[in-house]
Amino acid sequence: MTDSHDKNRKEEATAGPEGSVPDRSARSEVIDVRRGMFGVRGSGDTSGYGRLVRPVKLPGSSPRPYGGYFDDVADALAAALDAEGVAFDEAVEKVVVFCGEMTFHVFRDHLVLVAKLLRDATLLRFEMCLGVSGVHYPEDEGRELHAVYPLMSITHNRRIRLEVAAPDADPHIPSLYSVYPANDWHERETYDFFGIIFDGHPSLTRIEMPDDWEGHPQRKDYPLGGVPVEYKGAVIPPPDERRAYN
Repeated sequence: MTDSHDKNRKEEATAGPEGSVPDRSARSEVIDVRRGMFGVRGSGDTSGYGRLVRPVKLPGSSPRPYGGYFDDVADALAAALDAEGVAFDEAVEKVVVFCGEMTFHVFRDHLVLVAKLLRDATLLRFEMCLGVSGVHYPEDEGRELHAVYPLMSITHNRRIRLEVAAPDADPHIPSLYSVYPANDWHERETYDFFGIIFDGHPSLTRIEMPDDWEGHPQRKDYPLGGVPVEYKGAVIPPPDERRAYN
């Protein structure tokens, strides 16, 4: 198998919804460098894992053309925003096309408006929001918390994503409950696990952890192993406080 054939196969694997290959000129944003694996430090590791060096990258903004229906979606959203008197760049921080998927990174002050236009505009009609996922990037200073919304258009059989960021110091993001009521439970779960506060949610309470639980378990800075366990009179410490290898 030739090198050019291998390259073509890799490009096809990251092609857009209609087989279009994304532009390779978009630069990634490096937010951190991870060293080693599994958090091992000073263990005398001889496997080689402790010496791995890997940059933590976030995909950069993608240039036009995006490929497939992605350009049509971006143009329709820009037109809908313009009709509301809002410039596209004022509402959308960047557009990322990566691995055949399109993500609009939206400024949180315009999240509700963008979601409403994506739902209602005739050329868009993203009637379904499939939930919200939280992400925590401790190294992404000033944008540590991210919320990601997968959207689906039943009318046009299309899928895109919205993503919005907030700092640890001000973890507030507008709720999309008024636009997509089914997000009620998903926003509660994301609040529970990541501590993102969805302003305007009708009842933002924990949904998985007890009401009096302290902290948010899926954040990267949450203590590994949770809480000690009592077993037949003995107390077993969390995994990160057990035997250390040296």
